[in-house]
Amino acid sequence: MAQIPDFWRTEIWHPLTVHFPIALLAFATIFLIVGYWFRKAHPTFTGQILLVAGTIGAWITVYTGGLADGVVSRQICDPTVLKAHENGAFTVAWLFSAASALAIIEYFGLFRKFRNLLIIGIIGLSVTGTGFLIYTGHLGATLVYQQAAGVYTPSEDCIEFTETD
Repeated sequence: MAQIPDFWRTEIWHPLTVHFPIALLAFATIFLIVGYWFRKAHPTFTGQILLVAGTIGAWITVYTGGLADGVVSRQICDPTVLKAHENGAFTVAWLFSAASALAIIEYFGLFRKFRNLLIIGIIGLSVTGTGFLIYTGHLGATLVYQQAAGVYTPSEDCIEFTETD
């Protein structure tokens, strides 16, 4: 009789960690743009917190994606999509890391002479990062929904879901 695999498999950690950074970074970008627009050249503290928290989450997600890569790369039909997804994830993490570094510099008032330039850099990097985030998410969805990456596929008759005692 077929048996359902344990839920806490290595490749499951990635989808469990990926959704928080996506939401945090997308909302950070929105908060930063709105904060700049309405507060005249000063991003909101909430946007900065979301940005830093989302960036930390993005690196955790890159790590768990690396763990999942070792499992799913042998199961999928087109590994080039997986490689593009991985490259996109690194690009997202580095863009938002740079934006977070600038946000921390701006928050502590360093380089006050270049404050407007810092804010434009933060927003520019965040908007670019969000574009890469959307594309990378699309590639991840392609891996899951077109190639069943990391997905357990039950047997044709679903016998593993029936109890026989």
